[in-house]
Amino acid sequence: MKLLIIGANGQVGYELRNSLVPLGEVTAVDYPELDIANPDALRRYIRDHAPDVLVNAAAYTAVDKAETDEPTALAVNGTAPGVMAEEMARVNGLIVHYSTDYVFDGSKTGAWTEEDTPAPLGAYGRTKLAGERAVQAAGGAHFIFRTAWVYGRRGGNFMLTMLRLMRERDELRIVADQHGTPTWCRVLAEVPARIISACWADPSRREQTRAEKCGLYHLTNGGATTWHEYAVAIRDLAPELADRRDVKVQPIRTEEYPVPAKRPANSVLDNTKLERVFGIRNAHWREALVACLGEPPP
Repeated sequence: MKLLIIGANGQVGYELRNSLVPLGEVTAVDYPELDIANPDALRRYIRDHAPDVLVNAAAYTAVDKAETDEPTALAVNGTAPGVMAEEMARVNGLIVHYSTDYVFDGSKTGAWTEEDTPAPLGAYGRTKLAGERAVQAAGGAHFIFRTAWVYGRRGGNFMLTMLRLMRERDELRIVADQHGTPTWCRVLAEVPARIISACWADPSRREQTRAEKCGLYHLTNGGATTWHEYAVAIRDLAPELADRRDVKVQPIRTEEYPVPAKRPANSVLDNTKLERVFGIRNAHWREALVACLGEPPP
């Protein structure tokens, strides 16, 4: 197969480079080589490379900035995925696209399922929901994976921020009334790779996959926690913080940490559909965190 990764320099994109290599010929691209906010350039690039599978790991992820820059966020998160999906549908190819827990308003008490009605609280969630719908509207074979609280050893994420701040400060104040599931970016690369290998690498399986398995899935690690509990776990589990276990991590309420974009109080995603269709059950978030923290920094 020919596989194209768009957004190759991000934390998920980096892991995808490793997970997809065994499946075929991989091309990996990112900005500025390709500006996905330019629909014409995006179409030309996809047609020139003619992939069998396109994995879109690119996104506008500046949640707060999106509140005042929604047109740019929409171009990247909403319009571009639609262009990618249209191009893949044109050649009967497959697109894999990532979305977010921010499509929900956080008001549900239990975990969110794929059948729950989205109701984004802000611009980032609105633009990501637009991307989901654009991919679906293209009518081709697709997998959309909603995820949450993504972290890894590269890029910008909560885990890396905590590791830095716990070196610099003796006390941190962390929100304790928002719930979700920390998700290792490696899981977000390995699970789609397993699915592509099982369902798309063999052309004889593609029609069945298109008819019975393609669609929207939730994909996170297992379990649930709060940002505060997550921060405490990072402090207690990180080998590189062995001499900083006495850093105080104080719980605070959301209103004590004002930001431009409102966050969902409950971002926990139900992964039951993923397990039912593909037999995939991901590790608990603490287990994944231990594995990630055990790796040397890049």
